[in-house]
Amino acid sequence: MRKLLILVIPVLVLATPAHATQGGLVLRAEGRPAVVAPLVSTDVTIRIAGPVARARVVQSFRNPESDWYEGVYVFPLPESGAVDRLRMQVGERVIEGEIRERGAARATYAEARAAGQHAALLDQERPNLFTTQVANIGPQETVMVELEYQQVVRYDAGRFSLRFPMVVGPRYIPAAPMRVADGGRITPPVMRPGSENGRSPRVAIRVSLDAGVPLAAVESAYHAIHVDEPSAQRREITLADGLVAADRDFELAWAAHPHDLPQAAWFTEEKDGRHYGVLMVLPPAATPATRLAREVVFVLDTSGSMAGASIRQAKQALLLALARLQPQDRFDVIEFNSNARPFFGDARAATRDNLAHATQWVESLEARGGTEIAVALQLALDSQKETQGLRQVIFLTDGAVGNEAALFRLLRERLGDSRLFTVGIGSAPNSHFMTQAARLGRGTFTYIGRIEEVAARMGELFAKLEAPVLKGLELRWPQSAHVEAWPARLPDLYAGEPLVVAAALDRLEGEVLLAGERDGRRWEARIALADSAAALGMGGLWAREKVAALMASVREGTPEAEVRARVIELASAHRLVTKYTSFVAVDKTPARPADESLKTAAVPTLLPAGWEYDKVFGELPQGSTGSRLALVLGFTAALLGAVLLRRKA
Repeated sequence: MRKLLILVIPVLVLATPAHATQGGLVLRAEGRPAVVAPLVSTDVTIRIAGPVARARVVQSFRNPESDWYEGVYVFPLPESGAVDRLRMQVGERVIEGEIRERGAARATYAEARAAGQHAALLDQERPNLFTTQVANIGPQETVMVELEYQQVVRYDAGRFSLRFPMVVGPRYIPAAPMRVADGGRITPPVMRPGSENGRSPRVAIRVSLDAGVPLAAVESAYHAIHVDEPSAQRREITLADGLVAADRDFELAWAAHPHDLPQAAWFTEEKDGRHYGVLMVLPPAATPATRLAREVVFVLDTSGSMAGASIRQAKQALLLALARLQPQDRFDVIEFNSNARPFFGDARAATRDNLAHATQWVESLEARGGTEIAVALQLALDSQKETQGLRQVIFLTDGAVGNEAALFRLLRERLGDSRLFTVGIGSAPNSHFMTQAARLGRGTFTYIGRIEEVAARMGELFAKLEAPVLKGLELRWPQSAHVEAWPARLPDLYAGEPLVVAAALDRLEGEVLLAGERDGRRWEARIALADSAAALGMGGLWAREKVAALMASVREGTPEAEVRARVIELASAHRLVTKYTSFVAVDKTPARPADESLKTAAVPTLLPAGWEYDKVFGELPQGSTGSRLALVLGFTAALLGAVLLRRKA
């Protein structure tokens, strides 16, 4: 029986289903019910200067028990954010985090944990998903964990926007061969709607916005906000309700009058004898052009996580796209959940009858099952097929998967001449997957968070699909500057998109030339390097972009050991959390008495707004191992193992 239990317990752990994550303290005690450490508050302060944002996130937790605990919590951050600071406060003690190689940081944390010292460890699980462990939280103690990160805000279709993620939807973990090795680290449990009992996580957000130019509008699509106007170019924004449930992403958007927008913005800082900068160049507006014949493949996610508001948004967006097709276009529609199913099987002419039949089919689709994106990509991105005209793939999904790396490899292998445009659906899409997939697919990404946004956001996407592309871009820096800039290969730009480049250079002399071709005509812009605005954190943003490029090189064949060494060196110099480096903070004074035991525990978190719990967790997806089935198979395997051990004995 003891051998049987040894086999069964790990199987039960491995059989737990994929779940959603939001910043929340996890307290587990062996042989006792899970203990929820109430989230006292999450306080977010964001300062925006031009196109650069600096955020400070303070999460306060309290141990309500009489025992000592270790806490574990998972939380999302923007995928483009450079996390460069960790600070922990326990009572009057403030502990500043140090960046170290991930294995060394974990070893330091483990030693402090065993010695009874207060300690915190911050790991990156994905570019937009982090895990923090906090050791030796005393009875009735309040622990505050402070993180800071920096990012460049997004500009698209005439407006700037910043997104602060507050919840990560349940991640679908596929069966082999794409099984996710770290699935357990990104899948804590979810509160069933209605069971929160007033203990659901709450968040307060304050934003100080200095746009640098007079503002025309400031708005938040998903939260009510209060806006103060100290000046024409500055705004102070708070949530109208003070504290809000952490069940959807916060997005702030602002716009300036077109004639007030500068052609270029250039922010720099000097650090250790080098200059680091972020350059944003706004190309001219698209001009009307003759429509080229297109072959468009629409891919619609109909998995269980899309049930409710998400599937309604996605279907409306797809119907608008179908109605936009012209007689010279060809198209097909693919739906996917646990499997993928095309409507035609190959592209057909956009005739009135074909469009009517496809529209009727789309209207009948329902959300169910798993999220097998790989199967859909294999159907949509068949590089062996001959295409007529420009081939575009429009992928509508919430991206709620945990196997992003495998999907990126598949995308790179099968893209061919296609262009991939991702449309993120719902209150909390997987922004890391959506943005990186679009980047690899030489397309763009679009967010649609509610049904009222569908027409406007899809209209912006149509403008990109149908307008001429600014291509053949080249950036010429002065030869004397000795520049290292990222991205190294400049992408094509669609209507309304800027070019954003991070650079490190020896001197700010001369000018940089950006040139490209639009609709057969040459376009160029010149920026004087000395004409820059001072800003802190530019070195971290540059290093963040270089790390991303290094990680991408692994998918192109660069040995991981070589990349790992370079990333650790770069991240250590700029104090960045990466896949290979972590923050660790240790209070040198022991807090937990040697005779007091330390218990570790897992707390449910919120489901993203608009998701249907029973659709996500109530069905067994085909093509993957569901939680109930895994439990049965695991228990059976354990019994067989026990029998074999007994015979061997």
